[in-house]
Amino acid sequence: MKSTVASWDRDWPAPAKLNLFLHVVGRRDDGYHLLQTVFRLIDYSDHLRFTPRGDGLVRHTRSLPGVSDETELSARAARLLQAETGSSKGVDIDLQKNIPMGGGLGGGSSDAATALIALNKLWDLGLSRDQLARLALRLGADVPFFLFGANAFAEGIGERLSPIELRPAWYTVLVPPVAVPTPAVFADPSLTRDSKTVTISGFSEGFGRNDLEPVVCRQYPVVAAHLSWLKKFGDARMSGSGACVFAEFPAESQARSVLAKMPKELRGFVAPGLARHPLAEV
Repeated sequence: MKSTVASWDRDWPAPAKLNLFLHVVGRRDDGYHLLQTVFRLIDYSDHLRFTPRGDGLVRHTRSLPGVSDETELSARAARLLQAETGSSKGVDIDLQKNIPMGGGLGGGSSDAATALIALNKLWDLGLSRDQLARLALRLGADVPFFLFGANAFAEGIGERLSPIELRPAWYTVLVPPVAVPTPAVFADPSLTRDSKTVTISGFSEGFGRNDLEPVVCRQYPVVAAHLSWLKKFGDARMSGSGACVFAEFPAESQARSVLAKMPKELRGFVAPGLARHPLAEV
């Protein structure tokens, strides 16, 4: 691997996130929900590699089950960069998918952000981080966070970000065998939409809840079962709109001890929290 950060011959990580809490505090006239949440980066990543094309096309070198090139977010990010800058450069995208799809860990959004960061450099487009963030919001509400570079207290639809310092921690994450469609969760009439707003100073260990969790647990009993098992060991919660659930521990040994007790029919992993996005300095 070459040392230069703008080299084509390198791996570009796209880390997952956890929502340490998620409150729905309102709804805009256009239907988007207003949220407050803390985004936590974790060291569990998809990986992207890029190969230049001379024909201007954007293609994936491997397919994702149930996802087309037209809808996959890293390819959409590449095409958006082309459209906004008038670039005629093309690219092959090799996406190694590790983050569960439909799991509430932000995998697709993170892939899109990494594609924006990488191709802005590799195609020598010269867009600023703020310009990239504006493009990111057109791809999805979570994408700007992955361009932010650090853990964040988020408001609005998730695009108003303030840096937040979080203590080192390890996470046991369980992956229920279901992909949860986010729009269906937000459309549920039983969803709490009027949680009280808080300030960033109000966040602390154990703060808040995930307002989407009761809806998802009712719609998907398997998520409720995973959450119930993990709650035996601590303050377990669901991330985002699910399906993944997690518990925080101060030490790696504690997190791995819980994973070792996991019944054979469950699936999960252990990951440390990150203080910074691995591409924060790019």
